[in-house]
Amino acid sequence: MSRLVANGMMRNENYNCVVRISASAPTRIDLAGGTIDIWPLYLFHPGAQTLNAAISLRAHAWIAPRGDHRIELVSEDTHRHIVLDAGDVRDDPTLPLLGRLVDRFGARGLTLTTRGESPAGAGIAGSSALNVAVCGALARFVGIEFAAERLLDIAKDVEAQVIRVPTGLQDYRPAMYGGIAALELAAGETRRVALDVDPGDLSRRIVLCYTGEPRNSGTNNWDITKRHLDGDVQVYDCFERIRDTAAAMRAALAAGDWDATARSLAAEWENRKRLAPGVTTPAIDDLIARAMAAGAQAAKVCGAGGGGCLFCLSRPEQVPAVRAALAAGGARILDFRIETTGLEVATT
Repeated sequence: MSRLVANGMMRNENYNCVVRISASAPTRIDLAGGTIDIWPLYLFHPGAQTLNAAISLRAHAWIAPRGDHRIELVSEDTHRHIVLDAGDVRDDPTLPLLGRLVDRFGARGLTLTTRGESPAGAGIAGSSALNVAVCGALARFVGIEFAAERLLDIAKDVEAQVIRVPTGLQDYRPAMYGGIAALELAAGETRRVALDVDPGDLSRRIVLCYTGEPRNSGTNNWDITKRHLDGDVQVYDCFERIRDTAAAMRAALAAGDWDATARSLAAEWENRKRLAPGVTTPAIDDLIARAMAAGAQAAKVCGAGGGGCLFCLSRPEQVPAVRAALAAGGARILDFRIETTGLEVATT
């Protein structure tokens, strides 16, 4: 039995009869145009866009009903486990993102378990992928059908409440839709455009590794955002160049010109390093130098930088040497494929 709720959507009053819900969503590699997707930065740079590719390192969420109205939260990654009354879940600090999402969907009487395949603090939008997976699972559990973009609005806003700094727009789309895409950013409109790029061809040219140090994107991005809004000329100029580089990379990808794509990636990294002192580190510089010496054409960190993952673009024949060089430098090589499937939700 379903009933109409205040916002005009349908709620299943018998949702606790569901045996088990599983959901997963992919992480992503940001190819170009990152950080400019944070509102309101893109409003000051007409033509702003980000380019990204979803990858097969997925975030997972499972929901099972309990025999009472309490809420059990389990994070396999952080080894945190808590059982709460419904009135306590919103502001409990143990697993704040999970708690606020459960509260936002009005879910009760459940066990929510999560796990991510990416390293913690990797800079490949693991928290956003987890957020989307949990939102998909909770929507199914309570029996409400959301349009994809509406679900992404919830994910974005709740994550901002938790981390207490603005969130970007790009990270949720790869998790929801998968594939290789541009996110075009304009006043009053955010438009995702799938790019006609062979996923296998791109996968064969990328080496992805974890540097061993987590990044702190909230701090980096908020500092950069504040400096932009305060009128920092250098930051403004960096974003102008980042915008132009994203446009150049998009054209190169559309043309299948991998050498031009690599040149755009190198330019993206040079401009990104100018945004803030902590974007790169001696360890990151050493790994990139090793990769370039082994034949990589270009490299950059994922996300805000300061740690996490970096990826290299190489000709396919050079990939084994680049992988070996990064591993010799202490990096952890992450195997992946470009993921063409976004959010998946199943009931069993």
